[in-house]
Amino acid sequence: MGCGAYVSEFLKADFEVILYFFNPNIFPEEEYDIRLRETERIAKKFNLKLICDDYDHGNWLKQIKGHEADPERGERCRICYQQRLGSTAVLAKYKKIEYFTSTLSVSPHKDANVIKTIGKKLEEKYNLKFLDNDFKKNDGFKKAVKFSKDLNLYRQNYCGCEFSMR
Repeated sequence: MGCGAYVSEFLKADFEVILYFFNPNIFPEEEYDIRLRETERIAKKFNLKLICDDYDHGNWLKQIKGHEADPERGERCRICYQQRLGSTAVLAKYKKIEYFTSTLSVSPHKDANVIKTIGKKLEEKYNLKFLDNDFKKNDGFKKAVKFSKDLNLYRQNYCGCEFSMR
């Protein structure tokens, strides 16, 4: 959860940050609940608005059907990024928010180029601006880990879905 906290603090210098918690990929539900509580804690601590969407893991499983055995950073992950960034863009358009981004790129386990490509397509589709920072650059991941340790935040040991637990 430190990744989101670090990126939020980083962005606050230039933007009004609104957190959006949409993670239907997270499994099991207890893990989802832990991550949601930590996100709520971060929002409160840093005085950030938080919008939470429904947890619908079943729909996420339908989206990635046939890709359960894909390797990490493979097609299953691309579908997951697409679903989550797509939902973010739809919300931003609905709320008349000019910019959207994702904290996903702070992780060295995520493909920032794929995230950027998806974000840019959504930018065009919804007439928004995708902030395509690769937040792991300039030691962003190390800073996020230190930030989370300093704040005693929960640090998960897998991306979130049951297939990334392997």
